Amino acid sequence: MNPVTNVSFDDTAVAFSSKSDAELYKMYLLFKSMNSNTFVKVGGNLLNFALKLHLPVKFIIKPTIFNHFCGGETIGESERAIRELAKYNIGTILDYSVEGEGSEKSFDDTRDEILRTVEKARGNKNIPFSVFKVTGLLSTALLEKVQAGEKLTAEEQAAYARGLKRVQDICQRCHEADVRVFVDAEESWFQDTIDNMAYDMMELYNKEKAIVYNTYQLYRHDRLDALARDYENAVAKNYILGAKPVRGAYMEKERRRAEEQGYPSPINPTKEASDKLYNDGLRFCIEHIDRISLCAGTHNEASCYLLMELMEEKGIAPNDERVFFAQLFGMSDNLSYNLANAGYNVAKYVPYGPVESVMPYLLRRANENTAIAGQSSREFGLISKEMERRKKSKR
Repeated sequence: MNPVTNVSFDDTAVAFSSKSDAELYKMYLLFKSMNSNTFVKVGGNLLNFALKLHLPVKFIIKPTIFNHFCGGETIGESERAIRELAKYNIGTILDYSVEGEGSEKSFDDTRDEILRTVEKARGNKNIPFSVFKVTGLLSTALLEKVQAGEKLTAEEQAAYARGLKRVQDICQRCHEADVRVFVDAEESWFQDTIDNMAYDMMELYNKEKAIVYNTYQLYRHDRLDALARDYENAVAKNYILGAKPVRGAYMEKERRRAEEQGYPSPINPTKEASDKLYNDGLRFCIEHIDRISLCAGTHNEASCYLLMELMEEKGIAPNDERVFFAQLFGMSDNLSYNLANAGYNVAKYVPYGPVESVMPYLLRRANENTAIAGQSSREFGLISKEMERRKKSKR
């Protein structure tokens, strides 16, 4: 039990209160499988191979890994997850997790789907945020060229303008609907371009409150400096900075590219350095809460405890709309449910999309769980503990 907050992330009765015995046992089997690196790697390769050959494996994937980590194949199918989370005062972030084909039509289709998530969230307190990736709306190659300062052809300029318009279409609709929206972080070699779009949107739509939130990957050693710079920019231009600090999602890719191209890696040298930077980012946001709205995207218990302590020290109420906690659907329920139970603002990223299209996301989740030191073991241990607790309570 944390002495300041009286919240315990070891309280499995609260963490798994939404799960029946049968659902808990299903989770037990899933996380037991994900504890094995070999199983995840071989199983993932087999699933990808089967899907490429259009073999009928959907009936295996959908009731198992898909249903655990995703809301459904459509917004309508995700309604069950939205309602279930809402029963425990946990919000939903509908995350359309289909990776685009890179055509103008696919970019338009993605924009239209994100707009549908905004309309679903309009007036719905159970869906406090929408989210999008800029690479779902605009060519990665163009984002890279802009960041590198390369001259665009007339055709490229027109394509870039269309991409910017899609971004603005979403942010404008969010402003009209009073729905907050996350601009997801991506790779460092075009992240500056994404950042600049986010700042332009904040300047337009964050005058009264934070509607647009930029994402800061604090496994990058320069992101705390970027956060401080962005705060100064928000003060100078008189808008509220929306900040979603996360640790990050592209570490291996970032290090590999830096090594191949011979530039210094943007990634912190150690996990401890990333943890310190993340926690310093939380401190910075709370110190400047008059001008920053914060959503802490984290599965780290120590960071959650720290943020609760910082809020208490600053006299910020648990349900203050300027501070949210967020975790991924199907993961870290011990954080989400215990935080929500204590009155904090919590939301879960709930991915959705056709099973075949969401598979890259699901395989990343499985790989991340095995790669994050102890993550699957921690989940598995908590599930086992709750199963034992329930067994004893029935004796």
